[in-house]
Amino acid sequence: MDLIQMTRELGAALQQDARYLEFMQAHDENEKDSALQALIGKIQLVHMSYNREASKDDKDEEKLKEYDRQFNTLYNEVMCNPNMRRYEKARDEADKLMKEITGILTLCMRGEDPMTCDPNAGSCGGDCGSCGGCG
Repeated sequence: MDLIQMTRELGAALQQDARYLEFMQAHDENEKDSALQALIGKIQLVHMSYNREASKDDKDEEKLKEYDRQFNTLYNEVMCNPNMRRYEKARDEADKLMKEITGILTLCMRGEDPMTCDPNAGSCGGDCGSCGGCG
């Protein structure tokens, strides 16, 4: 069996995983939530207005502050929406799964044992901001 076919089979298995299924269900619920979609639309309009004003040579700082205030208020409303909270949690879990999968593949490309390598076991997390240096 070639690697591409095996990858396709891994993709099919991934789509059966509970984390994937929860993520997709949460995504669908977000799309159906008309109040949430209206808030997201308002955020986009405020963001466009902010960018338009910020790009002017004679930008109005008071307008920019007001757009920023509006954006933050709307953003908080979006993030307090139960469907969005469910979506964010499900997305985080799906991201963790993908990070672990890609971490295993990366370690395998470095020659580690595919059956025992652990991307979560004290190896570099990729965030150099808190790193003391690679050893």
